[in-house]
Amino acid sequence: MRVIFGGGGTGGHLFPGIAVAREFQRRDPGTEILFVGTQQGIESRVLPKEGFRLETIPVKGLKGRGVRGLVDALYGVPAGVLRCLGIVRRFRPDFIIGLGGYASGPLLLAGKLKRVRCAIMEQNLRPGFTNRLLARFVDRVFTSYRESEAYFPGAKNLLETGNPIRWGSLPATQRGDRFTLLVFGGSAGAHRINLAMGEAVQKLTDLAGRIKIIHQTGQADLLQVREIYKQLPLEAEVTAFIDRMDQAYAEADLVLCRAGATTVAELTAFGKAAILVPFPYAIYDHQRENAQALQSRGAAEMILDRELNGELLAARIRAYLSDPAGIAKMAAAARALGRPDAAARIVDACYALAPG
Repeated sequence: MRVIFGGGGTGGHLFPGIAVAREFQRRDPGTEILFVGTQQGIESRVLPKEGFRLETIPVKGLKGRGVRGLVDALYGVPAGVLRCLGIVRRFRPDFIIGLGGYASGPLLLAGKLKRVRCAIMEQNLRPGFTNRLLARFVDRVFTSYRESEAYFPGAKNLLETGNPIRWGSLPATQRGDRFTLLVFGGSAGAHRINLAMGEAVQKLTDLAGRIKIIHQTGQADLLQVREIYKQLPLEAEVTAFIDRMDQAYAEADLVLCRAGATTVAELTAFGKAAILVPFPYAIYDHQRENAQALQSRGAAEMILDRELNGELLAARIRAYLSDPAGIAKMAAAARALGRPDAAARIVDACYALAPG
């Protein structure tokens, strides 16, 4: 198989694509993989480290750019499509998979013009603009939630697979008698979560010896948050970025984080109880819908960004620490929603659709 993955921009789009690419290679080490993205997206930094080839195209997003930005972005679409036609002609793919994000549009259009089998992966419950537009043209739409069907009216090509995750399993870890809280807000951190957590820990000093905190702040808030913890008797690992996120998940009893699609997929695949604080400025407020999907099934608690403060957060942490049965119930509900086989299901469907 020769497969092109298009799109990216953020880890939420890119990492599921990497998981599917790894599954293709696991099935057949001879599989040839190419990613197509943009120079400014996260793919330009991540893919070389992952050992995947990347070609970039000159395209920009259409949403939220104002009239001048929209005209500028539209002007770049024909150039992006022409560039993708050349990529498809040279690489000769059996299959093209769009990961979402604006870079996937020109590639999928080029693929259909070249009569290549194409699919899109939708990580969020509510699909983005590009995927809703392209869904009617591609051969298969892979969704993470069954509720996404409502946003693709009349589509006959949907397949609910779950959202692929980066690791097949979590590493073994020595669990102690301390309650471990993992806090993060994505690779760049979440300022609101950092502020609220900085206030909350000052109300939790009596829990010293009973609680351990692993806090990824992002670079911007690192020094400020680290200084707060230094003044307290609590055990804490404070870092700008966690390289071994799988290890951090393995240690965690409770997770405090945003509700991006990849994060939600990881929480459910590994059965982790969570307090979700959706990013309120995400397009279409899709993080809130992701969080609500988990909360409605007892797999997480949602706290809206505007309601988050240190006092509330400290109270919720205390409540979970004193209720191990409740934590276990929430973790089990999350695990019941998990789809650790998502990448395998997508690859199965691709093989079924691919010519020959």
